[in-house]
Amino acid sequence: MDKLIITAAICGAEVTKKQNPAVPYTVEEIVREAKSAVDVGAAIVHLHVRRDDGTPTQDKARFQECEEAILKVCPDVILIPSTGGAVGMTPDERLQSTDTDPLPEMATLDCGTCNFGDEIFDNTMPTMRAFGKRMMERGIKPEYECFEMGHIDTILNMVRKGEAPGAPMQFNFVLGVPGCTPATVGNLCWMANAIPAGSTWTVTGVGRSAFQMAAAAIAMGGNVRVGFEDNLYLSKGVLAPSNGALVEKVVRIANELGRGIANSHEAREILGLAPRNK
Repeated sequence: MDKLIITAAICGAEVTKKQNPAVPYTVEEIVREAKSAVDVGAAIVHLHVRRDDGTPTQDKARFQECEEAILKVCPDVILIPSTGGAVGMTPDERLQSTDTDPLPEMATLDCGTCNFGDEIFDNTMPTMRAFGKRMMERGIKPEYECFEMGHIDTILNMVRKGEAPGAPMQFNFVLGVPGCTPATVGNLCWMANAIPAGSTWTVTGVGRSAFQMAAAAIAMGGNVRVGFEDNLYLSKGVLAPSNGALVEKVVRIANELGRGIANSHEAREILGLAPRNK
């Protein structure tokens, strides 16, 4: 079994300081939260960015600023910028995160339209084809974000048609979003068994399911994403003081189950990424 790759989703687009004062908005706060996670075991930072007032943005310059600042203090970390942005953003807005210099090693690619609480997260086939084409042209490895079981078939059909990058594929199963696939071990097993041999996968348990899904993935040989984007609490009623605290809890679970933690160099090997140029 490979070592465990931990991804820290440090701020997302929806959560606010009113919900947890540690949610980062400014560049300095985003760097603080990224470092807190990397220092205790995260090999990857999944990155959304905000304006200083907390407004979500996909602005290329803001991504560039945040990525450069993170890499100054975490030079080996793998950054996965979001192309999901926030509900209601246009595809062109969302793709700005793939325009930074240097180009990202990886980026998310959402695999279908779905309910997102009371809203609709719109990912039409033309949008997905445009995102797949962009990543093929620029040599960016997608992390395929699957919120529903049918999303797996959708992206595999695109890959077969040459509309998105293929093997080795990396999937992120996002379970527990209200209106999407529930966070159960049975659903996680179904999704993990539905992807091609040789693929890697991560699970994101939303809200109260975060650590239950983490424990299941650790035991199954998958990988784990945690962070303020998905869950603000260490346990019922106890706010996490940092993204690092959430990562530390995953590390403790992994240690109890006898699973080693991958550093960023080891994560690159597992994911089929080239070594970072120094």
